[in-house]
Amino acid sequence: MTAPSPSTSRTLLFIGDSITDCHRSEDPDGLGSGYVRLIAEHLAEAGTAATVVNRGIGGHKVSDLVARFGPDCLDLGPDLVTVYVGVNDSWHYVQGLDHVSEESFEQDYRWMLGQLAEQVPGAPVVMVLPFVADIDEEAARIHGDLDGKVAIIRRLAQEHGHVLVDLEQVLADALASGLSPAEIAGDGVHPTPAGHRLIADAWLHATGL
Repeated sequence: MTAPSPSTSRTLLFIGDSITDCHRSEDPDGLGSGYVRLIAEHLAEAGTAATVVNRGIGGHKVSDLVARFGPDCLDLGPDLVTVYVGVNDSWHYVQGLDHVSEESFEQDYRWMLGQLAEQVPGAPVVMVLPFVADIDEEAARIHGDLDGKVAIIRRLAQEHGHVLVDLEQVLADALASGLSPAEIAGDGVHPTPAGHRLIADAWLHATGL
């Protein structure tokens, strides 16, 4: 991916669930307090002319993104789109709610990628892999459903030639460096400040921005 020149302003849009949202409604800048804000601050400090737009909503699954993909993404004319979704599709199931099949998950994710290709063909797409930090047995159980969906995202990213932010590898590297699962995501799903820093750094590295 080619980084924008300092004189060219672009709209960088992030759409996803609570990890992206990160209390953006309480933030006057609308960025939240997580990885999206860290990325925006990095770009500002680097002199990169960019408008960062956060369209995360807590609790959302891939089908929820599909339902709002027009007004919350396509209609905003983004120059780069980051999609970060998937953990709720599995976490909610483990908590006893409806199951999202791999077929349905892939159909919805593929639809979003198709819409991006048709309506904003010049916009690079960044796909972020959802992850779970195994803080306990309950969190570890999420992998039984999530791993198949992660494999789908990997395959779609390769198929479409999109940038992939591999948070599974980021998590493995962080654990190998001595961080504990709880230091990365207190409940196994929602990142701590250190976890959000890991995500932001991985996004910046993957995109080259």
